[in-house]
Amino acid sequence: MRSPYFTTEHNTFRERVRRFISQEVLPFADDWEYNRCIPKEIWQKMGQMGFLGINYPKAYGGSEMDFFFSVVFLEEIGRAGYGGFRAAVSVHEYMATYYIAHAGSDELKRKYLSPAIAGEKLGALGITERNAGSDINQIQTSAVHDGDNYIVNGAKTFITSGTTADFVTLAVRTTPSKAMSKRGATGISLLVVDTDSEGLSTKKLDNKIGWHCSDTAELYFKNVRVPAENLVGRFNCGFYYIMQCFQLERLTAGIVALGEIDHCLEVTRRYIAQRKAFSSPLTNFQALRHRIADLVTDVEAARQLIYHTAWLYQQGELPIAECSMAKLKVTELANRVVNECLQFHGGYGYLEEYPIARMYRDIRVGTIAGGTSEIMREIIAQITIDEVRHDSRT
Repeated sequence: MRSPYFTTEHNTFRERVRRFISQEVLPFADDWEYNRCIPKEIWQKMGQMGFLGINYPKAYGGSEMDFFFSVVFLEEIGRAGYGGFRAAVSVHEYMATYYIAHAGSDELKRKYLSPAIAGEKLGALGITERNAGSDINQIQTSAVHDGDNYIVNGAKTFITSGTTADFVTLAVRTTPSKAMSKRGATGISLLVVDTDSEGLSTKKLDNKIGWHCSDTAELYFKNVRVPAENLVGRFNCGFYYIMQCFQLERLTAGIVALGEIDHCLEVTRRYIAQRKAFSSPLTNFQALRHRIADLVTDVEAARQLIYHTAWLYQQGELPIAECSMAKLKVTELANRVVNECLQFHGGYGYLEEYPIARMYRDIRVGTIAGGTSEIMREIIAQITIDEVRHDSRT
């Protein structure tokens, strides 16, 4: 459909991204899946193309383009059809580096953001712990101020790019919860930690259902010394920064899921056009035609929610309700679409040699990562029913 949100420049950029993916990603992605790792070279190539700093300042190597260039990029990354690749890219550009770009010092930006934009350093985000997922206040990994350093102890889990990243933007408890008052700071801060720091060890999690090319790991910190100047933003204000970034993370999740849906439907349409039953292409069977008609109608409705939310975000708003709605709607719809599309493939959909099988594995985690559907519903309910005002500004 035509859209008021995209200009000729956006469409030209889309063709650049598609060409890059067709030449530099798709021919090699099956090997990445098999090896359970994305090679560092692809980050350098994306950096050279200007894909890793789309919305970041030119002073640090970014392009300072409007947010709909990111919408284009994320849609096409999702449309590539490899969930692990799109997860690693979105974490690097829209999460790990986001905090540094928006709250970090000039020194941190030059040391980490600039090389990250160039694809010379890969970033990871360390928030989740075994007993602290959506409830950030339960974070136990600690950082104690010691002269010119912080001493970090604890562990993180489900960390994308955990064993291959060069640095991790880490959420740590800098004031014990018992010492915190109900008002003011939350006792959580953010630090940028080099992954080659002494005392930092990793364990790769290779037993995932999907996202095989994405390196997912647990991180362990034992008396890791981090320079005090690696503090991101204000001391004890990490919770607020995380709440701000969560909105972008959820919007990003919705956008890439939209790209995945488009790819899933495209692959399925091609399959049912050439697959025959009773001497007739599957596209001639009304039961399938009408189910696809329902799916594409729901997808277009979800697309408008995503684009409207992206427009609000571009205007400088922090649309918490809309970001939660967008992630909830599109990731849940993605599960429904891939489930239906695998059914359309029949028995062949259950074979790994068909891409629909990989999509079925990869898409499922969308309703979990970045905030579960249950958490999204509770946020939406609080805003619309309880009239709670979520203020994530510092």
